[in-house]
Amino acid sequence: MAVLVTLWGARLTFNFARKGGYTGMEDYRWAILRARMSPGQFQAFNLFFIVLYQNALLVLITLPAVVALAFPAPFTGWDAAWSLLFLLFLVGEFTADQQQWKFHQRKRAAGGTLSPGFVDTGLFRYSRHPNFFCEQAQWWMLYLLGATAAAASGVSFWGGALNWSIIGAALLTVLFIGSTVFTESITSEKYPAYADYRRRTSMLVPWPPRRASAEQPA
Repeated sequence: MAVLVTLWGARLTFNFARKGGYTGMEDYRWAILRARMSPGQFQAFNLFFIVLYQNALLVLITLPAVVALAFPAPFTGWDAAWSLLFLLFLVGEFTADQQQWKFHQRKRAAGGTLSPGFVDTGLFRYSRHPNFFCEQAQWWMLYLLGATAAAASGVSFWGGALNWSIIGAALLTVLFIGSTVFTESITSEKYPAYADYRRRTSMLVPWPPRRASAEQPA
């Protein structure tokens, strides 16, 4: 589990750094969020969501490791399956990051305008946010690793396969859904073509796209 999380952290650090995250640059969404809220509302949001919720979440998503430590068990086929799926989702997230990065590089080279304004090819043809999906899935795999250790130690379903450490992955999913809805509200205002992209493309779970509206019968 430590190796998997270290690989996850390496990808996150690399992607954050190349976007200028360590230069003090602010995510463009914060300015938009501040404009949509009163100063008091934003301060409350900052305290409860950014300071408390997100920092608590960093602890909660690691709880499956505590479960695995409490119930040491031999490495099983299920452990191998969850680990391989974790790595698959990690590669998927890195691939989506690369596709998004290259699109924005081309967009910048074109003077800031590149039709349709957002990436809708590659993995983004099957999910509007494949990187978000893969990020969440990795932490669900980590939960399953902890749950498998508990179950292999003879713990019953309640407390074993389904145990209290699920709260981290569950709250992370809640966070991503809320963040995705907010991000899409911004994108929809900027790019008219995004409405059709939303209609034909799954939000998170990769899925074959529906037919574009132009292809629909009259």
